[in-house]
Amino acid sequence: MAVYNPSTDDGPPSDAPIPLLTPYKMGDFHLSHRILLAPLTRNRSYSHVPQPHAAAYYSQRTTKGGLLIAEATGISDTAQGSHDTPGIWTKEHVEAWKPIVEAVHQKGGIFFLQIWHVGRASTYDFQPNGQAPISSTDKGITPGLEGVQWPPPRRLRKDEIPGIVNDFRLAARNAIEAGFDGVEIHGANGYLIEQFLKDQVNDRTDEYGGILENRSRFALEVVEAVTNEIGPNRVGIRLSPYTDFMEAIDSDPDALGLYMANALNKFNLLYLHVIEPRVVGARVLQGPKDEIPHQLLPMRKAFNSTFIAAGGYTRSKGNRAITDHYADLIAFGRLFLANPDLPRRYELDAPLNKYDRSTFYTSDPVVGYTDYPFLEEASEH
Repeated sequence: MAVYNPSTDDGPPSDAPIPLLTPYKMGDFHLSHRILLAPLTRNRSYSHVPQPHAAAYYSQRTTKGGLLIAEATGISDTAQGSHDTPGIWTKEHVEAWKPIVEAVHQKGGIFFLQIWHVGRASTYDFQPNGQAPISSTDKGITPGLEGVQWPPPRRLRKDEIPGIVNDFRLAARNAIEAGFDGVEIHGANGYLIEQFLKDQVNDRTDEYGGILENRSRFALEVVEAVTNEIGPNRVGIRLSPYTDFMEAIDSDPDALGLYMANALNKFNLLYLHVIEPRVVGARVLQGPKDEIPHQLLPMRKAFNSTFIAAGGYTRSKGNRAITDHYADLIAFGRLFLANPDLPRRYELDAPLNKYDRSTFYTSDPVVGYTDYPFLEEASEH
């Protein structure tokens, strides 16, 4: 068998296994390849209730032994921050998710649910009784950012924090009841957990603020509650220490990322999913064809279990990352959104559909959602 030389730019020779398409054992899960569907907000869950068309969307992107992470899903009625994002805190939500999960399982897929609380990244319109969003702080996002008039949040009292932790725990229990194989805790992208983690947002003076150990306390309490509820073999977490989503910035992201990678080890999590530093806001900074920034390498080396990298990956960069043992799995977002058969296209090195950014967050149940053609369909036109 020919050996793939990662120093070349052309990928593996034709008779070598494609690194992204090699099998991988993640805990008790036997994955048939290293390509996973990243959690992508799609705004098609009307009134925060998952809809039948989601079954078609996720089923299209399912391969036997492939891992999918469902879109960020609210843990409570205070967790939402945009229109038509799904929930998992009521019986109605659980029942609505069941046929969607079943559609993925029927095709042999492994399905995790990302659970989130947006914190201050919300408006009065999405909050019960029009109240202020909650956060680690009372500092708001700059009004007008992303075209939204963000209101000032309300700083959580210390005695309220256990209730939010419990909401994450119950959401994880509900996800398992709905049939999901596990959950991913959303600790990234400027939402509530990251509002506690990052020192440019968290200005608390109690044991949840100040030094890194204190700022990490809330995140680790959520991890502990969720793993105790459903088992660590069903739990992952997503972090983005280097990004500036929703003005969530840390003065020392290297220290934050490394501390969290080490602290998470004691919970025996299934995986750690981290966004690359090349993601700036909604933009991805593209370097040379196969360049891997390696800024996540200390986190990767520190964490004891499966490490997932996300952010601007292509076929060649993904192959290089797997070959260099920089990551175990690679999450693909926009490319998987536009190419429901992405693993097949990567296997054949086939052309990719172009994604249409204007339809990412519309409410249409088909357009920009389930109407991207498969390779066979594209070749017929």
